[in-house]
Amino acid sequence: MAALSGKRVLIIGGTSGFGLEIAKKALSEGADVTAIGRSPEHIESTKSVLEAIVATASNNASVNARAEVVALDATDPQQLTKFVEAIAPFDHVVSMMGGAMGGGFLDNTDDAIRAAVDGKYLTALRIARVVLPHISAGGSLTLTAGAGGRPYNASGAVLGNQALETLVQGLVIESAPRVRVNAVAPWWTPTGLWRSMTPEQLEAQTEQMAAANPLKRLGTIGEVADTYLFLMRNGFMNAETIHVDGGVSAL
Repeated sequence: MAALSGKRVLIIGGTSGFGLEIAKKALSEGADVTAIGRSPEHIESTKSVLEAIVATASNNASVNARAEVVALDATDPQQLTKFVEAIAPFDHVVSMMGGAMGGGFLDNTDDAIRAAVDGKYLTALRIARVVLPHISAGGSLTLTAGAGGRPYNASGAVLGNQALETLVQGLVIESAPRVRVNAVAPWWTPTGLWRSMTPEQLEAQTEQMAAANPLKRLGTIGEVADTYLFLMRNGFMNAETIHVDGGVSAL
């Protein structure tokens, strides 16, 4: 717990899914958490959730957690730069931003491929350019890749994920030894990201993905979030992309 107590943590995309769970866990460990999101509905609900955790933590004299929830489009470098410069520095930054592309290279259009590169790789690069100068020495940046897709079954999904792993390794060289850079690559997990699915579609997808996993189940939001916390706490983890996928990457 001491590793995050009193640390300033910025979570980009921290008002739903994995990001919200990371915010909750970091707060519970005494961190000063700032969560960025775009949805007004998510902003308000996240404020309520995090304020409740802060109120509970205030009963513990050894924990002095604080939370702030901000409405911001983090894909806009100008907005993000203005915000970060105003309240920096941070000890740890987590970015949940990233897109995806289904299918293969041959059955996708040029526009779809460009969007996949932009949504995953270039978005992560833009965020890194903005936040890395404002992370305190000894701190970390954790990006989000993905464990989905293999060349033999969904080559398009590999595009952004493998590019992001390469980006992490390059950023490590440019940021060393001041800041560590890592990534988490979750497998398919039922979160709000899939809110466009009908309940029937979500149930069918859940059953299909669980059956395809060596553990014959899906990971939980909490299990994925724990990996981000681990990368923040462990000061010797660097240049790693951790696949939280139940063993799918071995298939």
